[in-house]
Amino acid sequence: MEAKEFRKQIASGEFAKPTAGYCEGYVQANMFVIPKEYADDFEKFAKANSKAMPVLEIIKDSYQSKILAPGANLLNELPLYNIVENGVVTQTLTNIEEFYTQDLVFFLIGCSFTFETSLVKNNIPLRHVDMGVNVPMYSTNIKLKPVGIFHGDMVVSMRPIKKERVADACVVTSHYPNMHGTPIQVGYPEMIGIRDIHHPDYGDAVRIEADEIPLFWPCGVTPQNVLKDVKLPFAITHAPGHMFVSDKKDSDYYV
Repeated sequence: MEAKEFRKQIASGEFAKPTAGYCEGYVQANMFVIPKEYADDFEKFAKANSKAMPVLEIIKDSYQSKILAPGANLLNELPLYNIVENGVVTQTLTNIEEFYTQDLVFFLIGCSFTFETSLVKNNIPLRHVDMGVNVPMYSTNIKLKPVGIFHGDMVVSMRPIKKERVADACVVTSHYPNMHGTPIQVGYPEMIGIRDIHHPDYGDAVRIEADEIPLFWPCGVTPQNVLKDVKLPFAITHAPGHMFVSDKKDSDYYV
């Protein structure tokens, strides 16, 4: 299915699930929406921590994408949104039209779902897609470089990879630096502060077989983790795993 048609299904309420495995070949993005007064500092914060938060597009004075999917309505074309007040998710909705004001700035941030098509094409299966669940995501002890009021710890996503394919997975994902690129940790979750790999902080748990090694990539849910510490009065995010599917192709960001 083409991305435009997929977004129409989302806007009509026909689809409200995680987007991993859907619209093969199209770039997916995280969304982070905050008032203008915080936007400049967040942009600098994202640039200082670009492996976790590679910004693909910034939208001001509008709710429509201009680069990733010209004309796409960011208020109803993501499957699920979180309303975050003082660092706490207060509502999860399929439409955020009632909350829009021109004071809001939209950040679309690269997502590791984008490189998953290349992994599958290279015969590296994805457990969360095969199981039909959300990718597991974890808070870590990896400190972000602070800018202004913004500070906190990185979130990572995890995919179990066959031992003999770990190097291949690293090479494949290295070609997508705007989608987090290579893993930040291979095989040692405790070294990045993950106490129990079977209980992710976001998303769903997946099986890890005896011949597999967990690989951890920086994750675009990181800004949502930051909100817990920074406690902005108001923000909107995508619900983890429920991404914005753009009109750009994976190949547009392959290097």
